Parts: sequence; C-alpha cells; structure tokens
Amino acid sequence: MSSSSQDIRRAILTKWNETLSQYGNLFSSDSISGTSPPSIFVGSHNYPQVFVGPMVPPVHGDTALLDSPENWKGKSLEDIVNFRLSLVRGTQKISVDKTDGKYVESLQDVAMSSKPIDSDLVFEKTPVSSVSLDGENAPFGPVGKINSAKFSNVSSVKAIERVFYDKDLSAAEAVLNMYHSGIDVSRIQKCFSIGMLGQKRKLVPTKWSITATDEIISNSLMAEILDYPVIDSCRVFSYEHLGNLFCVILFPHIWLFEMTEAWFSNGIIGYGSDSEDARGIDHHPPTIAGAYFAAKLGVVEYLSKLKLQAGVIVFREIRPEYAVPVGVWQVRQGIREAMKQSPVISDNYEHSLDLASKKTSISKSEWLAHGKMSLLIRQKTLHDFF
Repeated sequence: MSSSSQDIRRAILTKWNETLSQYGNLFSSDSISGTSPPSIFVGSHNYPQVFVGPMVPPVHGDTALLDSPENWKGKSLEDIVNFRLSLVRGTQKISVDKTDGKYVESLQDVAMSSKPIDSDLVFEKTPVSSVSLDGENAPFGPVGKINSAKFSNVSSVKAIERVFYDKDLSAAEAVLNMYHSGIDVSRIQKCFSIGMLGQKRKLVPTKWSITATDEIISNSLMAEILDYPVIDSCRVFSYEHLGNLFCVILFPHIWLFEMTEAWFSNGIIGYGSDSEDARGIDHHPPTIAGAYFAAKLGVVEYLSKLKLQAGVIVFREIRPEYAVPVGVWQVRQGIREAMKQSPVISDNYEHSLDLASKKTSISKSEWLAHGKMSLLIRQKTLHDFF
C-alpha cells in the first residue's frame, strides 16, 4: 500500500470522526429517527438466510444524495465514503424465499418510493459503529439488528409500481421495462434486490443484484446494436475520477468488447481482463467481476444512442488514490462520463492504442499482453470469410 493511500484513509477517518462529533449521541442510541434516501440493503453472508434492512441517516430532510450514485459527479472520495458511513443499516435475518410479510413488504414500499422516507427504527441494542477502511471492502455505517421499523411519507414511482404488480413479467423484462421508463439503474438494482421483480421472486444480495442489473441491460442493448452499421472511424475517449482513469477505444469492427484493469499493490502492478464477441462472455463470473458489465453498459448506451456498433477496448487504471473501494457504480458512471467527452479521432487502430495507453502510466505492450483483443480480431476476421 502506498503512502498516498494511507494518507487518504487517515484523512477520511479524521473527517468521519468529525462527523461523529457533529451528530453527538445520534449514533449511540438503540433507536434512530431520520429520512431514508430511500435505501435498502440485502447482505450475502449466511445465504440463503440473509440480513435485510433499510439504511437511514440520523437526520431528517432531503437525504436523496446520500444514496444516489448517478448524482455524485464531482464529489470527492471523502464525500462519498462519508455518505456511506452516515447511513445506519438496520437488519433482520430473512430467508431469500420470503418476499411477503409485513417487514419485507414495508422495504418494498421503501424501494418504490419517489422521495426520501421518514423512518423510525428501534434496535435490539446500540448499532455497532466501528469503521474499517481496509482497501478491500466498501465501508458501511453503523449496523444493528432491528426490533421494529416504521416508515411514513411514502409515495410510489408509477413505473416501478407497474412492474411490481405485474407478476407475468420475467425479472429481466421488468428490469428492462423500468430502464426504458427512465428509472435510474441504482434504483432498479434495489427493486431487484428486495424481491420485487419476476415470476418467482426472491431476495437477492445487493452485490449480486447490481451485477445482474448491469448484465441484463447491457446484453439487451448489445443485441440491438448488432443490427446497426459499423462505426466509420477510430475514437478514443477518456475520463478520470476517484483515482480511476478510464480510456475507451472504439474502432471499425463488428461487436467485440474487452476490458482490462490494472492496479498497484505494494509496488507491483496486477492485471485482470475479460472479453467477448457477439455471443457474449463465455464464462461467469468475469475475472474482473461486476466492473465488466458496468463498463459494458456505459459503452453500449453510447452506441445504442448513435445506432452504431464497434469493436471496443476499455483500459481502467486503478491508482493508489482510490484508497477506499466504493462500488462498481463508479465504473458505470466513469464510463458514462467518458462517453460524454469529445473523442479524439485517430488515424487507425494502432494509433488509437498509442493515444489511449499514453494517457496511462502503463505501456501499450503491457496492456495488450494482458488482454486478447488481437487474437479476437484475427479469429473474427478469418471467420468472416466463411
């Protein structure tokens, strides 16, 4: 771990301690009254008996920003970590098959709400508020087992309500219905997680529902763009935020997609890479996990809007400044922002690789050595002759 990572984590912990002082005893009680953004969380530990509950800050008012990744552009890593730490997570152990009953149904109302929800939680004992920033896991605020939960001021989003009550839709159809109705991906993921979608409904751990939602939407959009003409130029996009640098190369070719990540650990660079052609990725889970489908979604949204298809290479350089992981949402949003920038139009494929790699601290040869795009291009080109 670099000294810069250590410094960043110390600064975040210092700011969090200041937050604790500001809130006084609000985090040291066996009850909490506040306004949920709205937010719910389903854990994966002890599956299929999982810990499920709302996330509520100890304050009232418009708290929507605390759990709205689509609106976090320009926020610092410290800001985002403190958003997460300020949400108290209540839990009850529930079987994933139990999507009815007063408690889960009240959380489904939370997930459907069009605005922040006034919430009153009573815990068995004071929520545990120890904070660990270990560089591996996204941070949480205090966690406590719920005795009772009351929610008020609930107003449902109609597009979500429709798919909730339509039990003839598959989960994938429900996800796509909400997406095309303009519902934020982060909101769709919550609905998926709390067992609101599909014909055979289950609770889905939050980290699984995030990847599933990105995969469903990105694969659907990818299937559409296969019918579009191939892009006529090489384009290079880039964007940097939260210690992550993204470079996206589009080049004239039928659909191919590859994402390669590079990260720094104790002076050593680690790599991970996954790729696909029009048949999709051939293994699950991807080597680089949910980041793969989050990045793919950001790219296919761009191509779908322009009604084009292309070959795609994504480089993600994870720098030491990304001292605290905050979730794959930042990959999705980072790629979305990259695709909003004005691209550099390059002379050819090789020139595109030069331009993209020069934006990073890693050489072109190293990026290519840890992916297999060159092989994919050769195989696909040969296949096209038969």
